[in-house]
Amino acid sequence: MPSSIPYGRLMHEAVCGVIRQVLRGVAASGLPGDHHFFITFNTRHDAVDIADWLRDRYPEEMMIVIQNWYDDLQVDDDQFAVTLNFGDAPERLTVPFDAILTFVDPSVEFGWRFERNEEGDTDGTVADTDPDTADAPDTPDTPDAEPDASDPGDTQKADVVSLDTFRKNT
Repeated sequence: MPSSIPYGRLMHEAVCGVIRQVLRGVAASGLPGDHHFFITFNTRHDAVDIADWLRDRYPEEMMIVIQNWYDDLQVDDDQFAVTLNFGDAPERLTVPFDAILTFVDPSVEFGWRFERNEEGDTDGTVADTDPDTADAPDTPDTPDAEPDASDPGDTQKADVVSLDTFRKNT
């Protein structure tokens, strides 16, 4: 029996379940309204499957945008796969939920960021963030995965969920 309850890992699995459910809905019915997603993931995760040139360009982490142009979004229990357009070059990406570092939907000011351990993997804990200063991820350093997207410099503010309020001071 473990010496403590793994709350961090349980929270990680719960949030991945939310992301999985959202992506399954989008795969089935498309993006509703103004919803769109910025998803950052660890490109060094063993189960990430991306083109070699993308891995060379983003050796540690990469942010993708699911908004105007995406194709064949498929979601299963452990991962999602999607085809995105990188400068008129469609590429298929497969991202396990355990590789996700951030998930942001700026249309409703929702965001979640996972802490990483020394190996670069998410460790199941939620990063400490100040919701008043948490912005949507910067997009200028990302590939042109959304050619029809608005100006990348025109990011919308998104609050990141913080558990600090619920932590017990001891």
